[in-house]
Amino acid sequence: MILQALKEYYDRKADLPREGWELKEIPFLVLLNQAGDFIGFEDTREGDGKRLRAKKFLVPSLGEKKGSGIKSNLLWENIEYMFDIPVPTQTKKIPDIERVHKQHDEFKRSIIAINGKCETLEIVKSFLKKNYQEAVKKDKYWGQVVKLNQSLLLAVNDKGPVTNDPELCQLIDASRLVRGHIGRCLVTGSEDEIVALEPPVKGVRGANSMGASLVSVNNKISNGVNSGPVPAFASFMKEKGLNSPIGKTASFAYTTALNHLLGKESHQKLQVADTTTIFWSETSSSLENDAFFFFSEPPKDDPDRNTEAVKVLYETIWSGAYIIPDDRTRFYVLGLSPNSARIAVRFWHVGTIQEMGYRFKQHVEDLSIVHGAKIDPALPIRRLLLSIAAQEKDDNIPPSIAGETMRAILEATPYPATLLHAAIRRNRAEQAKKNKVTGKPWPNVSYERAAIIKACLNRALRFNNPGNEKEITMSLDLENTNIGYRLGRLFATLEKIQSDANPGINATIRDRFYGAASSTPIIAFATLMRLKEHHLAKLKKEKHSLFIFHERLIGEIMLPITNFPAHLDMADQGRFAIGYYHQTHELWKKKSQNA
Repeated sequence: MILQALKEYYDRKADLPREGWELKEIPFLVLLNQAGDFIGFEDTREGDGKRLRAKKFLVPSLGEKKGSGIKSNLLWENIEYMFDIPVPTQTKKIPDIERVHKQHDEFKRSIIAINGKCETLEIVKSFLKKNYQEAVKKDKYWGQVVKLNQSLLLAVNDKGPVTNDPELCQLIDASRLVRGHIGRCLVTGSEDEIVALEPPVKGVRGANSMGASLVSVNNKISNGVNSGPVPAFASFMKEKGLNSPIGKTASFAYTTALNHLLGKESHQKLQVADTTTIFWSETSSSLENDAFFFFSEPPKDDPDRNTEAVKVLYETIWSGAYIIPDDRTRFYVLGLSPNSARIAVRFWHVGTIQEMGYRFKQHVEDLSIVHGAKIDPALPIRRLLLSIAAQEKDDNIPPSIAGETMRAILEATPYPATLLHAAIRRNRAEQAKKNKVTGKPWPNVSYERAAIIKACLNRALRFNNPGNEKEITMSLDLENTNIGYRLGRLFATLEKIQSDANPGINATIRDRFYGAASSTPIIAFATLMRLKEHHLAKLKKEKHSLFIFHERLIGEIMLPITNFPAHLDMADQGRFAIGYYHQTHELWKKKSQNA
């Protein structure tokens, strides 16, 4: 199903490379004259500083992953293959000279094997007969070429890359008609040449940078005996790709589609912990782009990119103006994770555009909570998960939480309980944490964690609510009598009283008492209510209007509270956090309005 869906995507994308070809970023062209002489390197990169980006060129595809063997791309390769010049690497300071010679020979062999004649091909063959090792080292770009050590593409001066010549491209395609093992493709059901190794898939974070395989079998049959590492799957003496026969056409199609969806500029992928997620629809749809704005975030080197589009999307959802199309077309979501040299499927979800649209919208609505004017309202998944991770590092995001959260969104099920617990734990862990720049304390109940807790609690209520409890609102709810929510409001008010009585105070009761107040109220609030009297007494003398305001507010909050409970369960600890967050926002909003 996955491979079929990817092939269908390739078939409908007219802008993707045709079979046997690929788009490759080539930083430097190798310029030749009509006699095949090396003229110099041409820099294709655009941009400035660290943002230099190589131009993409259509080049012949190798059709399989290189691995550790010696295999040459046709007409494009690195320095060692093209010029027979060893290049030291960070891991291997002394190059294998003999191997470099073999690589160069393979580069020449692949070109000589092209059947037929044309002007461009003859120029290239002339180039192969000559040695330009000294000439290339004198070129002004040589240092940069060696430093990058990336692919180079042959080009004829005044004509551009050799692959621009349609006559040469026809010869290349004709030379590839030689067919190997013919069998029935499991993807298309048609007779086709069966591939032993699929083309490399790139763009999955954590996987081999040279490319990994989604479908692969590592074994070798020699003299009727399986000599691979695992003989169990070779009972019929089938080697590599013959164990899972996929035709050359289908293999090229689904890997090309994958590489397109996983590309650097793709608007159809997102990163959640160690899982790279891609999404697409059976036919072109607006949801393909909207999903990106729902879940992704702008790149670090361009933080303002797509900001306006995200803002508009969220505003239309909150206002109710966002329209979900009544479309039964299938929508696919695929989660991929690195696993050695292979790619593992973390999750695979199929729904309709209408279903997924409702679920994406519901996710945004569940997270919606009041926030400051200067806070970015967009909550991509990575931003949410970083808020519950220690030191807000990607490596500290538990992979299980990331996967379960994504699954909850896609299937419209309750968010994982571990997500709620992690947010509550981080609230306690962030006590007394200060901004290193300003020296002011960070809010332990941040916008992100408040949104997580609200979403988790509300979804849980929709699936299991025997007490017919009301869902948590976006902003302060004066009618909410839940003990956890009320105590959170009370704690926020007590903190504000302390702050008003002692302006500029470095540490508030939050730094010392938040954890205890949210879990064992009876112990913490006994102390806090005594402290309150001292702070109110000071306000009564110095700021009588504030004294009256806080007295009335405490009375309103305490009205349904008969006693302080010995402890709060996890759900009520979450409601405590929301009550605290709502009331804090309301109190500071009033201060800014009155200022």
